[in-house]
Amino acid sequence: MGLMGLLRGMGLTAPKKPAPRTRTKARVIPTTVSHLRVAGIALPVEVRRSPRARRLSLKVDGATDTVRVTVPPRVGDAEVAGFVGRHLDWVNARLAALPPRQPFVDGMAVPLLGRSAIIRHDPGRRGGARLVDGPAGLELCVGGEAEFLNRRVTDFLKAEARRHLSALTAETAARAGLRASGVSVRDTRSRWGSCSATGRISYSWRLILAPPQIVAYVVAHEVAHLKEMNHGPNFWALCAALAGDVDKPRAWLKAHGAKLHRFG
Repeated sequence: MGLMGLLRGMGLTAPKKPAPRTRTKARVIPTTVSHLRVAGIALPVEVRRSPRARRLSLKVDGATDTVRVTVPPRVGDAEVAGFVGRHLDWVNARLAALPPRQPFVDGMAVPLLGRSAIIRHDPGRRGGARLVDGPAGLELCVGGEAEFLNRRVTDFLKAEARRHLSALTAETAARAGLRASGVSVRDTRSRWGSCSATGRISYSWRLILAPPQIVAYVVAHEVAHLKEMNHGPNFWALCAALAGDVDKPRAWLKAHGAKLHRFG
């Protein structure tokens, strides 16, 4: 009689072999964005339901004139509205403190890499905008009709940003023995620069409005990512070696960066 038969005759059975455990892939809940009207706030409230959020958090984004609430996925609109309502005075105070938007107009002083360029509109002038040394200092001469002035100045600044940031990136990367696969500029609102896994670096064109040492830091930051795709000690050591100071530029961007988004 085999072992199984013997055990059955004694009224016993062999323990069953446990079924192998199978790993189930965790379901990823994507971040969803919706908009909500809250009484007392003139702007729509942007609600971001994020799987990483553990509580409700509130932010006033000066770059986009947005009241942003980040919440866990299952939080309903009524709870969000109540949360914002309890912080209504704080939200309205932050909105009121935002610097006014400044479209580019004739006679306006535009910050340009630490210098100030005065916009001079000449309707009879043909071609795009160009920088000249005027009797009172640097001037940005712009032709065409007045209704296109803001766009023409913006296009000029984007082109200058692309030219300057491309050259500075190549120079900074060369000092580290690195090389970017490409450089582009965009009107990004949430970050000043980014570096992809393929080595392509992208910047906000509005950096052209910042002082040179701030621009140098952002470029060094992204170039350092060509070697260190993280924010660990080795990354910051390389960033500091390329930029010199990193603390003051970071503090400047935190204090003044929102103002750069108010131009144009």
